[in-house]
Amino acid sequence: MHIPFDNTYAQLPAQMYTAQLPTPVNAPQMIAYNADLAAILGIDPADLDTPEAAQVFAGNHIPDGAVPLSQVYAGHQFGNWNPQLGDGRAVLLGEVVGTDGIRRDIQLKGSGPTPYSRQGDGRAWLGPVIREYLVSEAMHAMGVPTTRALAAVTTGEDVYREEVFPGAVIARVAQSYIRVGTFQYFASRGDMTALHALTDHVIARHYPQANGPAELLDLVIARYAGLIAKWMGLGFIHGVMNTDNVSIAGETIDYGPCAFIDGFHPDSVFSAIDQFGRYAYSNQPGIGAWNMAQFATALIPLMPEREAAITDFTAAVHRMPGIYETEWLNVFRTKLGIANPDEGDHSLITDLLDLMTKDGADFTNTFSNLHTAAARDQFINRDAFDAWAQRWHQRNPAHDLMMRANPQVIPRNHRIEEVIVAGRHGDYAPFHALLAAVTQPDQLHPDFARAPSKDEQVTRTFCGT
Repeated sequence: MHIPFDNTYAQLPAQMYTAQLPTPVNAPQMIAYNADLAAILGIDPADLDTPEAAQVFAGNHIPDGAVPLSQVYAGHQFGNWNPQLGDGRAVLLGEVVGTDGIRRDIQLKGSGPTPYSRQGDGRAWLGPVIREYLVSEAMHAMGVPTTRALAAVTTGEDVYREEVFPGAVIARVAQSYIRVGTFQYFASRGDMTALHALTDHVIARHYPQANGPAELLDLVIARYAGLIAKWMGLGFIHGVMNTDNVSIAGETIDYGPCAFIDGFHPDSVFSAIDQFGRYAYSNQPGIGAWNMAQFATALIPLMPEREAAITDFTAAVHRMPGIYETEWLNVFRTKLGIANPDEGDHSLITDLLDLMTKDGADFTNTFSNLHTAAARDQFINRDAFDAWAQRWHQRNPAHDLMMRANPQVIPRNHRIEEVIVAGRHGDYAPFHALLAAVTQPDQLHPDFARAPSKDEQVTRTFCGT
């Protein structure tokens, strides 16, 4: 298999990573591959439909030009500082400049232990691999900046957690896997050589319009605010917004206990490890600003005038809620088909969300059916919805705008769990059926669009350990 690698991260100071080969597995078998993404990366899609491809994406065979490594970083995890984390079960094969001119990383997740595994086995089991493949590809199809799935393979080996699971590896692609936590790691150690090199690398790679750290901060804040607004517009909960899970490129990364809301409530939490709701749906914008404050703190050592930088960077972080509010309004105006902004739009949006909260209306199906009578069926208090709808119709909503903004199908939690159960028994037909549906979100697939019954509801999701 030919992959046109063009590596730059491996040329940065040696303390920024560890050279690391994946650990071979017994009997890799392909679950799925992404021919469209392969073509963008300059990989011949025909090469993916070969036995060699499973060997490459399991980590058994290292293609020419790859420079396998694991990145080091730190991070705040649920607000608590951890001075050293890193790729504990991931190996970066290398970088590719795509046919679209965009540089991307190809990483194997679940490929075995690294120096950053912290006594873990470095492996992934099938469930988290399936979840990430489905959700990341669905997010891409819905226009959300995200990592993408290139391939998924089973390993032919067992992974031991609370029980025995089949092992798997996902080959995933990002504009880079540099995180807020990468900057925090070197700033906390006072390693100015690495911090300068990292900053220059990120500016050259992701933000060439930035003139120094201050402008970099502004641009990352703006991109991150827009990303979170898109999450909110889909009822998406990331679940683990630790600073080591925040992409400097403004992409959604690290799909662990993520979930999409069914019956709407702003305080929804699905992550089994988020016991106090730190990363609840409604908290995501505030946590986003908190994360950007940590990024700003990591950049301050680069500035010649520390006190002035603290003042300027604090003001930059304080601007984020206003940037987010503008992005959020744009997202929800579009979902309501409002093409001509009005100062009353905020209350129109929040009033609908309040009604949805009171009646537990399904988030996706409410918005996707607003142009039909079916939306009314989501509500118990239909008189209240009718009154709201009358106000909304006065805004002359554009149905074509709404249809583009509101998916008919999302990767619902209960459907993902069904697919995982089937996969554990060697049946991947449900996976491929759901993947086909969620990557065409504007197409109506009635069974996949249906909200879960009480017996089908998934109330807790788990990290991909």
